[in-house]
Amino acid sequence: MTRFEYERKFETYPDLLTIGQFCAMLGGIAESTARRLLQQGLVEHFMIRTTYYIPKIRAIDYIVGQHYRRYRHKLRHRIDCD
Repeated sequence: MTRFEYERKFETYPDLLTIGQFCAMLGGIAESTARRLLQQGLVEHFMIRTTYYIPKIRAIDYIVGQHYRRYRHKLRHRIDCD
């Protein structure tokens, strides 16, 4: 899928995602897996107190990027990329 197709697919999501929404975008991955991606610096985000916030555009950047392309084969849950 192209970036434009992902933008259309996720247009109902808010511009600023919570960790739960980010997990849902990635096909329902576990929250611990999502936190690991954020802590490794693979997805740009920011924190307010103890809550992660991810700009939707950065989540899409990750989905169309090289890391997710390789990493998604290891995941049990993933979005349809092909």
